Amino acid sequence: MILLKEMPQHPETALRSVGWDWMLGEDTLPYLVQKAVIVSEAEANAYYEAAQSLYDMFVEAGQYAIDQHLLKEMGIPESLHELVRRSWEDDRQVHLYGRFDLAGGLDGQPIKLIEFNADTATCLPETAVVQWAHLRANGMDDSRQFNTLYETLVGQFRYLREINPDLTPSLLLTTLRDYPEDDTNVALLNEAAREAGFDAEFCYMDEVEFSVEEGIFKQDPVNGSFVRFDFWFKLVPWEYIGEEESELADILTQLVTDRKAVVLNPAYTLLFQSKYILKILWDMYPYHPLLLQTERYVLPHKRSVSKVLFGREGANVTILEKGGDVIEKVEGEYGAQRCIYQEYVDFVSDNEDFCYQAGVFYAGEPCALGYRRGGRILDNTAQFIGHVIE
Repeated sequence: MILLKEMPQHPETALRSVGWDWMLGEDTLPYLVQKAVIVSEAEANAYYEAAQSLYDMFVEAGQYAIDQHLLKEMGIPESLHELVRRSWEDDRQVHLYGRFDLAGGLDGQPIKLIEFNADTATCLPETAVVQWAHLRANGMDDSRQFNTLYETLVGQFRYLREINPDLTPSLLLTTLRDYPEDDTNVALLNEAAREAGFDAEFCYMDEVEFSVEEGIFKQDPVNGSFVRFDFWFKLVPWEYIGEEESELADILTQLVTDRKAVVLNPAYTLLFQSKYILKILWDMYPYHPLLLQTERYVLPHKRSVSKVLFGREGANVTILEKGGDVIEKVEGEYGAQRCIYQEYVDFVSDNEDFCYQAGVFYAGEPCALGYRRGGRILDNTAQFIGHVIE
């Protein structure tokens, strides 16, 4: 059973007191929890070590996928194959950040990889700022949390500048319109980039101009001129661009090849984002203590979870009994995709039957822990809950 700490001050009060209330979007506030998960120092260290080991394993698996020409098998759109390979081979294409979703790690349960949100991971403001402010508002200092996410992101942006000295530190951050949660995530990245010395601006995807000869632009609303950016961060899934905007995929391939732009996260994060890599990892590291058995077929002798290769927020996830009978299912828009089948594992739960999934952010190194809680399948209604080390 998970241990929770009562926190007198609510996260909303904490954020307003430190002046970060600008990130309290309508989609964020209802999902903040006043309590905190109690984590021991040994458990926090174990999450750190697990994320570091897993990232190293993902890199090995990514190289294997490239070498064995598995991009099509992984569901990666063909229009992006060249860019995935080119970005993988270029050390200047830095993976800015991602988030490991993990089961276990508390109450004596072993840590197990659920998946890696490597391309467009969210929960940045909740993890970096909300739980930190909540901690401080309740009279505890930073040492009581595994959380250097914001500072580590600043360091990643500084590293990006250093490793790309031929480009100007100009960054355009972009989301799809009408997704307020995405806007708050990008607002935090904007702050981190500015602190690292970037000239950073924001606009929506439909406002970005792409030129295969000249680069990536945003129009100045005041004078109508076009401003060029050498770095572009998009909280827009790569697979969406590859499937729905193949012409844009071709343009981006050329721009990256010609050093007219660096795109964040790089296209090679599709290797990590595709859930087919869970099958590759199991083949490369069978029975590794951090992994769950993953196959292309329903597991005949144990419960399994069916996941589409590029589903998000719990959509089109099904829990299956041995042999394939459906126990629980979440509908979604990704039903036409192929599936993998991962061994089922129970999440740690509390006395209200909430299930808890750990999220460990990786930005060059493991740098923060936070939790989401909900049902056995965590979807976009899951609540965010911070932690305290005791």
